[in-house]
Amino acid sequence: MELNTQQLNFNMTDISGSSFKDVRAEELVFDNVNLAKSSFNNVNMSELKVNDVNMSGLKLTNVNGSRSSIQHANLSHIDVDHVHLYGARFNQIVLPEEDDTERAPIVFTNSNLSGTQFRNCDLTDADLTDCNIKGLKINGILVEELLKNYSK
Repeated sequence: MELNTQQLNFNMTDISGSSFKDVRAEELVFDNVNLAKSSFNNVNMSELKVNDVNMSGLKLTNVNGSRSSIQHANLSHIDVDHVHLYGARFNQIVLPEEDDTERAPIVFTNSNLSGTQFRNCDLTDADLTDCNIKGLKINGILVEELLKNYSK
């Protein structure tokens, strides 16, 4: 397929409702652009850089985000479902202050966190319910052994 090549410069232009199909659009710059309710399907966005963007209500489905980085982001009330997190690292994760009215706990359900390491984490009021704790250690001490000795 031969493409028609042209460089477009839009300034103070409304292109709402436009459609782009079979288009090569590399190295574009969007500055102060409203893309609300836009849809991107079968798109290569490798090495995309997004800064100072409102993405509330964002839905990512069938996405390869390996080696991505999320920094200084508000992901409150995010729903993560059927996601592979091999080798993922979570650093400096904070919950909102106590007076935040939307504060809700972080919940892991039906998740395989085997081999996960928690280092220097505040686990105050953490609750493990119906979890497989085989091999679970707290400061190098097997929890199974602690529970066995506790029940004696």
